[in-house]
Amino acid sequence: MKSYRNSDPRPEIMRGSPPALVPPRHDWDRPPWNRWAFQHIREIVPTIEVWRGHGPVRALPTARVDELDALPVKNSAGGKTTLAGLLDETYTDGILVLKNGAVAYERYFNGMTPRTLHLSQSMAKSVTGIVCGILVGRGLIDPAAPVTTYLPELGQTGWAGASVQHVLDMTTGVRFSEAYTDRYSDIGQVDVAAGWKPVPPGSDPAFQWPQNVWELILGLKEQTRPHGEAFEYRSIETDVLAFLMERASGKRLAELVSTELWQKLGAEESACFTVDSAGYALADGGFNATLRDYGRFGQMLLEGSGNIVPNQWIEATRSGKHGPQFNVSLPEGSYRNQFWIRDPRSRALNCRGVFGQLIHIDWSSRMVVVKLSSYPDFVNHAYSVATGQAIDAVAAALA
Repeated sequence: MKSYRNSDPRPEIMRGSPPALVPPRHDWDRPPWNRWAFQHIREIVPTIEVWRGHGPVRALPTARVDELDALPVKNSAGGKTTLAGLLDETYTDGILVLKNGAVAYERYFNGMTPRTLHLSQSMAKSVTGIVCGILVGRGLIDPAAPVTTYLPELGQTGWAGASVQHVLDMTTGVRFSEAYTDRYSDIGQVDVAAGWKPVPPGSDPAFQWPQNVWELILGLKEQTRPHGEAFEYRSIETDVLAFLMERASGKRLAELVSTELWQKLGAEESACFTVDSAGYALADGGFNATLRDYGRFGQMLLEGSGNIVPNQWIEATRSGKHGPQFNVSLPEGSYRNQFWIRDPRSRALNCRGVFGQLIHIDWSSRMVVVKLSSYPDFVNHAYSVATGQAIDAVAAALA
């Protein structure tokens, strides 16, 4: 069954009683099921609340420019389209543009509403990295210290000799396969360990599947290069960072994100994390929040809210080692403290997740853009490039 764009008829996924079409447990994040599933995580896997607290909601004033629907942009093939056309082409669930802290553009598709929690995928890494920065500012974590200072058990793994900063920047030498379509790859095993998926049907009965994320981490024994030699994107680094944060603070990740971040930035809704069988909140991709609350997160960073995150941490995060040919979608990019940096000129930060999740934070345009999607593919570089170009066109239109 193929996926569907917002302009196409919607299939009867989870409609009716009983539902006509139920996402299979082993493929709920694949097309077309992900178009429903990314907005309904709490109906699929166990989750834990990230409480917003009792504090006031940060108001987002409105300064809408609705004619942005017709803004000329390029499609993924380089041809002409409009912003509305590109949003349809790229399987958008929601988009928010904040200019100087005000809502300039906001659209919801595919059944999403302002209260819907949407799966962040790897944007969760940036949320985790920011909370780590808060703990660093408080003196609970030293980025220059060995990982084993906080997690001595990792002395028997590929992380032996790595620093916390190596983990933050994904420059350890640990062997880890991020092959998303291989169910036996390390990231495929994370799906099972995190409780996202059952053991794949027809799998080798002799294969030892990890029971939880910590068990998987302890089983990663090999290094492919010296620590600090090169960047390599590996999701498990964020989970190591989260366990380290939990050990240093004495609190679980969901509580840390709630008390140190979500309650302070004025979130409108409580968020949630997916959890594994040991209650571990999946730091590398299990966070879920609303479109506007993702925007509030980006706006907090843009404003340099030193009472939440140390400004020197934000500045350090924007200071990476750039290209050339860093990434297909970000050829001049870099990676620092669990964030992508778009280029060395704007030093704009990106939170990025597979299937088209994005928070774009740009100090030069005073703009935050959140785009939540459910691509048919884990990665589509043409969609990502076209989205980046469209963001530039929006920035020019709002200048």
